[in-house]
Amino acid sequence: MLRAAIAVAVVAASVLITGAAATPAPVPDDPTDPVRGSEYWLDAAHIREAWQTTRGEGATIAVIDTGIAKVPGVFDGAVADGTDVSGSGTSDGRTPLGAIDGNHGSWVASLAAARGTAEGTGMIGVAPEAKLLSISVGFGAAASVPFSEQIAKGMRWAVDHGADVINLSFTTNTLDWDQSWDDAFLYAFEHDVVVVVAAGNRGSGTNIIGAPATIPGVLTVGGVDQTGTASLEASTQGITIGVSAPSEGLIGMSADGTLASWNGTSGAAPIVAGVAALVRSAHPDMTAANVINRIIKTAVPAPGMTAVPDPLYGYGLLNAQAAVTADVPSVDKNPMGDLAEWVRLFRRAQTEPLPEPTATPIAVPPLPAADAPAEPTSPLLPSADSLRYGTLPLIALTVPGILVALGVTAAARRIRSARARTPNS
Repeated sequence: MLRAAIAVAVVAASVLITGAAATPAPVPDDPTDPVRGSEYWLDAAHIREAWQTTRGEGATIAVIDTGIAKVPGVFDGAVADGTDVSGSGTSDGRTPLGAIDGNHGSWVASLAAARGTAEGTGMIGVAPEAKLLSISVGFGAAASVPFSEQIAKGMRWAVDHGADVINLSFTTNTLDWDQSWDDAFLYAFEHDVVVVVAAGNRGSGTNIIGAPATIPGVLTVGGVDQTGTASLEASTQGITIGVSAPSEGLIGMSADGTLASWNGTSGAAPIVAGVAALVRSAHPDMTAANVINRIIKTAVPAPGMTAVPDPLYGYGLLNAQAAVTADVPSVDKNPMGDLAEWVRLFRRAQTEPLPEPTATPIAVPPLPAADAPAEPTSPLLPSADSLRYGTLPLIALTVPGILVALGVTAAARRIRSARARTPNS
């Protein structure tokens, strides 16, 4: 998991059972299987009910993460394409990156679209007939390319290779984001792609949502426990949370084919991304804005919600069956915000070119040449200018003043002498 600025919402996994090779057929579904039985969200979020309408055929989910491993019998036929944007992985994006986070991409992908076995046992994803795109990124020392550049490149690649939904299960722990993400996320929105992101986890140091969950237009996912209560450790809070999904007691398929238990909104996000794929499969002509709107408007209010949206739950708890089948009025804009408008308001506007002048400039004659410098003299001797403008005027003013003062003094003396000679009366 990420340390410092970028923190992936991952909790260390403990191995539960060893996975076995299996055929990629996603049907039938055996709810009595112990693995299927541990996937409590299939019933809690009404996903099995949504499967009566669609299992995600025709939809494509891009997983921008540490890479979807080549696990036999789990992702066979699921990963349609892939790439690496870290500079450290393989060209198909299927080599897990990071000594600590190497399994993270496979866990995320298995929650979204794991195939299960032909007998209907083993781990199955929310949209088991959807296609996956594996875009491997490296966190921290696992990459030679700056993280912000990786995400921007990965977003564009996903859009260009047919993604209907993009899943981002990480947080940067900062409200702001690199400016290069403006264009990358706008590129996805302009191409009608649903972008689902994790809110982050308090247990990983995320006390409030950070980018990309703060980017207008994304569907931010908060986390709840098995009772539908906001998770204290495996979720966080923020005004951009759109919907809540299970984030505790999750399982995921590791790169070595074993199942692992884990917690975090990193897992809640692909559950919602899988539901977005179900909606897109059932309504192939529906815009991304309306897919998001259906998910949040059909969410079930959680006990303790104080507002809609609520800073812990968003619009409520995920309801896949209602999102796929309910009659929801259409919208003409993304209910989670408009990134283009945000950029217009808060990024510095592009400078318009200055207009060409239309008036003829006035010709100004050049100034006369300056006087030649005088010969250098001693600073202790007066110059001609100092005599002309300083000494002579000073003398002209001082001499009359002295004469006047002398006259006044003489007159005063004569008066005193005259008084002295006058006898007393």
